[in-house]
Amino acid sequence: MGSGQWHIEKRNSFKNDFDSAESETFPENGSLSIIVLGASGDLAKKKTFPALYNLFKQGLLPSNEVHIFGYARTKITDDDLRDRLRGYLIPKNGASSKDSEAVSNFLQLIKYVSGAYDAEEGFRLLDKEISKHEVSKHSANGLSRRLFYLALPPSVYPSVCKMIKHYCMNKTDLGGWTRVVVEKPFGRDLASAEELSSQIGELFDESQLYRIDHYLGKELVQNLLVLRFANRFFLPLWNRDNIDNVQIVFREDFGTDGRGGYFDQYGIIRDIIQNHLLQVLCLVAMEKPVSLTPEHIRDEKVKVLQSVLPIKDDDVVLGQYDGYRDDPTVPDNSNTPTFATVVLHIHNERWEGVPFIVKAGKALNSRKAEIRVQFKDVPGDIFKCKKQGRNEFVIRLQPSEAMYMKLTVKKPGLEMQTVQSELDLSYGQRYHEVAIPEAYERLILDTIRGDQQHFVRRDELKAAWEIFTPLLHRIDDGELKPLPYKPGSRGPEAADELQAKSGYVQTHGYIWIPPTL
Repeated sequence: MGSGQWHIEKRNSFKNDFDSAESETFPENGSLSIIVLGASGDLAKKKTFPALYNLFKQGLLPSNEVHIFGYARTKITDDDLRDRLRGYLIPKNGASSKDSEAVSNFLQLIKYVSGAYDAEEGFRLLDKEISKHEVSKHSANGLSRRLFYLALPPSVYPSVCKMIKHYCMNKTDLGGWTRVVVEKPFGRDLASAEELSSQIGELFDESQLYRIDHYLGKELVQNLLVLRFANRFFLPLWNRDNIDNVQIVFREDFGTDGRGGYFDQYGIIRDIIQNHLLQVLCLVAMEKPVSLTPEHIRDEKVKVLQSVLPIKDDDVVLGQYDGYRDDPTVPDNSNTPTFATVVLHIHNERWEGVPFIVKAGKALNSRKAEIRVQFKDVPGDIFKCKKQGRNEFVIRLQPSEAMYMKLTVKKPGLEMQTVQSELDLSYGQRYHEVAIPEAYERLILDTIRGDQQHFVRRDELKAAWEIFTPLLHRIDDGELKPLPYKPGSRGPEAADELQAKSGYVQTHGYIWIPPTL
């Protein structure tokens, strides 16, 4: 099959998937109301509304079925909100007349309601406006759908959920629904997460709650189950007999950039490791589920989390970059880590003895997120090529999405010399005619479709906090101190030493370069 033919078939395949999704999403005589609470905030402007716009542009939110409501305390008009959003919807390279028309059509779907997050009056008014939309769309009684997206701090979740439950629910259940999407952080530790879960759980069933972790919407993360369980050659390799260690890495080349006060309340473990990277670890380490139904997949993820051994202090290196405390919103004596390497051990048959090195940091020398599976040395190495490095399977989550396998080959020429090279699948090259959706687009569409596969279940959240809460409390109490490191570096040298102690062998002289068209 030629590449042009492949791209045409692939685009048609994607369209068929979307058409199928649309038929599931919008049954006959059922309207959809999407309510973004915290509509004037940064998350809504930068992520939620752009994701909704992209779904609209692809025909997945048809204007004859959907209406979008923004709710916040700020007293502004419909047009004020639309003007604020417009700049976030127009492409960075400028808008064509077609883009401008699509943006204008989308913005006309948005209605704004102002009110407090704990006041009956505001939510009664919101319900009134939603009901007007449902009547205007001739939505059959009980078939209307209401999706509430909480782009809000968790401190107001209980009061907002209470208001939704009392004043804004779909009136009957004849195929319609009310669903609530909540953003991280889900608490600060096990006790606060359980308290929050209990407060929200008293109001909504688990099937109505969608705890969003946007990493689960990333293209390469969603590919993990396919890679592992649809490819025969991975099946016998993916275990402690062949894999020496696994690294899951998140690196940013900038600091807190004016968010120091907010970040200082959480730190890098709560912000990145306990949720995003731990979710990735589950998909790397889990057993094959019975089926692709959401509950079967989430059952296997919970089993992985429950098999993680308690974290020892010797398996942790914390760091804080020089200059972090210069931010006026950060306390002078802050003990909050901006960098952490944590080695996790999974006590089960598949992974006994294989360290999972989870690392995240700010103000480092590069920006990337990746999974790096390092295999053991070749026994009886007749080519004496051990010094060149081990085989590795690398999944680059961002930027430049790719997966590549590092392996040893003969160096071209007359001599029998070996060199490291790669088998490379770079998405920008292989799928250059396919637009990769943003994570929030996928997850909002999943919510509309009622697919909870890529959302965090309550027992899964509890198991994740059980792993990290003891360590976080020791940091909060000052028992563990972050080491200083220079901005633009790899982080504290002790982190590299911990990786080496855990068995990771760094390859010197090899650099993966994303291919170009």
